Amino acid sequence: MAVAYAIQDGVAVVTFENPPVNGLNHATRTGIVDAIQRAQDDAQVVAIVLTGAGSVFSGGADITEFNKPAAIAEPNLHTVIATVEASKKPIVAAINKLAMGGGLELALGANYRVATPDAQVALPEVKIGLLPGAGGTQRLPRAVGLERALTMIVTGDPVAATKLADGKLFDAIIEGDLIAGAVEFARKAGAQGALPRVRDREIDAPNADAVLTHARQEITAIAKRFPAPGKCIDAVEHGLRHGFDAGLTRERDGFIALLDSPESHALRHAFFGERAASKIPDVPSSTPLRTLREVGVIGAGTMGGGITMNFINAGIPVVLVETKQEALDRGLATIRKNYERNVKNGKLTAEQLESRMALIRPSLAFDDLKTADLIIEAVFEELSVKQQVFEKIDAIAKPGAILASNTSTLDLDKIAAFTKRPEDVVGMHFFSPANVMKLLEVVRGEKTAKDVLATVMALAKKIRKTAVVSGVCDGFIGNRMVEQYVRQALEMLEEGGLPEQIDRAIEQFGFAMGPFRMSDLAGNDIGWAIRKRRAVEHPDIVYSKIADRLCEAGRFGQKTGGGWYDYQPGDRNAHPSKMVDDMIVAYSSEAGTARRTLEDAEIVERLVFALVNEGAKILEEGIASKASDIDMVYLTGYGFPLFRGGPMLYADMVGLGHVKQAMERYAAATGDEFWSKPAPLLTRLAGEGRRFNG
Repeated sequence: MAVAYAIQDGVAVVTFENPPVNGLNHATRTGIVDAIQRAQDDAQVVAIVLTGAGSVFSGGADITEFNKPAAIAEPNLHTVIATVEASKKPIVAAINKLAMGGGLELALGANYRVATPDAQVALPEVKIGLLPGAGGTQRLPRAVGLERALTMIVTGDPVAATKLADGKLFDAIIEGDLIAGAVEFARKAGAQGALPRVRDREIDAPNADAVLTHARQEITAIAKRFPAPGKCIDAVEHGLRHGFDAGLTRERDGFIALLDSPESHALRHAFFGERAASKIPDVPSSTPLRTLREVGVIGAGTMGGGITMNFINAGIPVVLVETKQEALDRGLATIRKNYERNVKNGKLTAEQLESRMALIRPSLAFDDLKTADLIIEAVFEELSVKQQVFEKIDAIAKPGAILASNTSTLDLDKIAAFTKRPEDVVGMHFFSPANVMKLLEVVRGEKTAKDVLATVMALAKKIRKTAVVSGVCDGFIGNRMVEQYVRQALEMLEEGGLPEQIDRAIEQFGFAMGPFRMSDLAGNDIGWAIRKRRAVEHPDIVYSKIADRLCEAGRFGQKTGGGWYDYQPGDRNAHPSKMVDDMIVAYSSEAGTARRTLEDAEIVERLVFALVNEGAKILEEGIASKASDIDMVYLTGYGFPLFRGGPMLYADMVGLGHVKQAMERYAAATGDEFWSKPAPLLTRLAGEGRRFNG
């Protein structure tokens, strides 16, 4: 039953029952309309209370109906709200904990609203590239005033009911039993007989022109990439200037236009992709989890310190192990310094800093890891080093402890084989800085137990990471793909490009950082070490030697004051380097390559389609279980532009046939075997007119 109906003291209590967030699916919408009509027909009912079961009033639209006919089937949300507003008996929306999106829009249609003190409300549609589509842009300004409504609608951020108690949105904040309080409020309203409607109010808008101008200025930076914030303001302003009904029409037109926009498509893809990433096809959601009370981290360097912060931020104690006291002291000092910066910025109190630091048990002894339920190594990226560490922890870790490697490229199955318990070994590849970056690649070894996977995925949510499962291959999902991306960037240097032009082109496309600025930040010596290993393991893979020349000159990036760019002390800005540019031109001449002018469009296609083609191979090999997982890796870990939805969705939107044709052009122009041998999956889907994402 989607909606429960009961009568208390002459008040009909209509409760939405669609867990987990009481989404307004078709059954719930139908149930609400039927319940209101039932109450209208009952002479004993003097008023109606709408509320949600559990701890949520309503999270709005039911995401399981997105892009399905049921989402707009009658009664749609507009019809439900119209039914509420047409009621001859007062309706009170009793908001427990949360009213989001369509849930808040429904509440705004009621005659009165009451809430618990801890309730929060929001219109978050802008976060998926839309505007509130059921009157939110018109009713909210009439309930909370123009300025506050614009802020809520354009940011989509939740606001505590107590912060809105001074306005006209809530008629009462109810301490104690919400339903009892709402019923009492409704009985009194029924006795008075008044049927006020938010839509009939005037908008409180002193200095409206100044407020609207300021709102448009505030969204300038994001509106270039996302049209939704601007259309939200347009709809609000239209209602202010021309009245409720005209504003509602403008809102509906804006919603329809945004629904078909590539930006909204990308944001919705990311929204669903994040949720889908947590689901592993052969690991049921009912899989029992292992107990995690304490975590061990081996290595107190930049990565180990960042990993440690994730756990102590979530209140999980950490045993932090190093081999030398000075390294341990330095790591602890860095963690403290990071927190002190948060205190200075007002994001943390001094007491919180100390309580988090107190969760760290520093140690120079591996034996102190005996009590840990999960042990993560963050040591040097060298297989022999990993072997030493895993043999040690295998010998001392308690039965059932999860043994995790933070390796970014190495073979997890080889690492697991260093232990007598390969079923307990998993990859947990954090991205640097580990306390900031959202992505966690969870690497599933051949023998990794299902309960280990389920436990790590649940833990990722607790430490607020987006976890994506990868199979075992060199570089897993992210670094395997980025290798081809960087390889193309280096090839284009040899053919005629320069670091500044290549970085600028892909950054204008929307990347947070181009390949050469990224490499300088990470350290060019990291890629150099990988290429040396590849030369031994895969001598058939051909790389441009330009990057090796750079490293041979000691230019490892920001940390050495020079890489692909020059850097000044205390200045992280990348300055074009004449020395490097001259080195590149000389290398082309030495290699017998006639340099040519590269168009930005070619630069972007070669970089992005290199990701796409390698991603298709990863999908076909089963390293990733679905295309959206690859997109989530690139959106949360590699700075791929959110408004383009990730490499695989971007390929879907431009058309896989177009990608295939572009590859054929580049194969003919460059002779690069990478382009002449597209992934079989890409070729097949392009020929069938299909997509990676469904």
